[in-house]
This record gives sequence, structure tokens and C-alpha cells, in this order.
Amino acid sequence: MIKVEGVEKSFDGRKVLKGVSFRVKRGEIFGYLGPNGAGKTTTVRILTGLIKPDSGRVFVRGFDVVKNPVKVRERIGVLPEVANVYPDLTAWQNLMLACGLYGIDKRVAEGRCERLLKEFGIYERRNSKVKTFSKGMKQRLMFCIAMVCEPEIVFLDEPTSGLDVASARMLRRKVLELKDTGVTVFLTSHNMDEVDMLCDRVAIIKDGRIIAEDSPDGIKELVGGDIAVEVRFDRDVDFFGERFGDRYVLYTKDPNETICSIVEFAKERGVRILSINTRTPSLEEAFIKILGGEV
Repeated sequence: MIKVEGVEKSFDGRKVLKGVSFRVKRGEIFGYLGPNGAGKTTTVRILTGLIKPDSGRVFVRGFDVVKNPVKVRERIGVLPEVANVYPDLTAWQNLMLACGLYGIDKRVAEGRCERLLKEFGIYERRNSKVKTFSKGMKQRLMFCIAMVCEPEIVFLDEPTSGLDVASARMLRRKVLELKDTGVTVFLTSHNMDEVDMLCDRVAIIKDGRIIAEDSPDGIKELVGGDIAVEVRFDRDVDFFGERFGDRYVLYTKDPNETICSIVEFAKERGVRILSINTRTPSLEEAFIKILGGEV
């Protein structure tokens, strides 16, 4: 669905993208990660036809983005990080305006807008001006706008940033529903837990170059690292692990031996173990290690 080959882009003599290449499959949720200034936004702007690459080739749904930008835009939906809705228009007016820009027949557009507003839980506020909406409601409306053309590919830029828990969970659920219907999702996010939860594959970009590409689990395995053993006791003790609130954490390559040592410690001190669990390195930990060049 997306094919990027050796793309380069410079602004004011500074090279922002340096031979970026990757592919995204149909029905895949693809995470595009990197620190601020790494080239994520520039990549998305090229993929959506807003700017042209200096060199390299980009194909979206089989169309060359440089040669056929209109064909590309007809098949994609975009949810930007910053709200681009008109605050003095109602939710219904914003959606109908978007439908008009796509050339959607009025009767079809009305049915589609009603369905989307109901799906995203803001139909009852359809006649309210957007300036009265909370951030979560605006984000839901923007998601509706991204979906009015029934896109084959959706670009989501920090879709849950700053949202309350309920709104964030709802939007994540919608992303997974898109995948179930065969829609391809291109996601940029700083929320590593969200990326780990949603994405089939991720690519990490640093200083304009892709430095890692794999599934979230593959990225975590790439960096290796010790397993964390977390334990809670029924009272404070002088324990040999790092303390985080009421939990103690030890990092080990042999969790079985470590857990046996913890049990023995509890018996010797006469304390009860309230909980104990293990976890592998998180995607966030792997991401930081990769960016730090420790791989």
C-alpha cells in the first residue's frame, strides 16, 4: 500500500531525509517512530502529497505521489496532530464541508456523516459549534473527517495525545476496527505503550535515516537486556532491589534463580510476598537504547 524508495529531502541546505526506504502492507498498522526533528513529519507530508521529495520515489496505493497527488488524496484520510477544524462551524458543517471537498454527493454525504458522528459518540452535539468542544470531542470529530472519504489508508499523527483515558481508549479501539476492515494505518506516536498495543510493525527514524524496522516484539528482542522481576511485600524491608513506591525491582538474566532468592529472603525475614511478576524490556526501553546507539 505504501512504498518508499531512497527518499531524500532538504530544507535551507539541511538534509532532513537521507535515503529513507520502507514498505507498508495492506491492512497493516505501521508505526513510524523517532525523536522530534528526526524526519517523521516531513515523511508524512511527502506521503500525503503536501510536499515533494528532492529524490527517490514514493508510491501510495500504487500511485506515484509526485505524478498523481490527487489520485493519492482521494484514497487517504489524514488526522493531523493539531486540530484543523473550523471552530465557528458546527460539527455537522465541518463534516459536510469535508465531504464537499471530496466531491461526495450530498445525500451520500449526509448518511455518511450521520453514521460517523454516531460511531464516534458525538452525534448529539452535531449542531454545536466546535469551539465549545473539549479536546477529546475535537479529536473524535477530526477522526470522522479523516474517514468521510472511506479511505484505504489513514495517516494518524499522535491521535491520542493529551486525551482523557476514555477518549484515548475509544480512538485506539477505532484504529483496531479499521485494521479489521482491511484499512491500512500509518501511525506516528510518542506513546510507546500505544504503539506496542496497536502496531504490527514499526520503523524508527533518527537524523533522517531508518535505523531499525521490525515488529514491536522484534524491536525489543533486538536490544536484548535483562528481565525485570517486580515484587511487593506486606511491609517495608531492607531489600536488595531498586524501590519504586511499594514495589522492588531486580534486573536479571536468570529469573528463576532470582525468584527463588526472593522467596528465600522472604522466609528468612518473616515477610509475606503480596505479588511477584516478571516482564521483558518494554518498547520504550528498546526505543531509547536504539536511539542511544547501544544496539
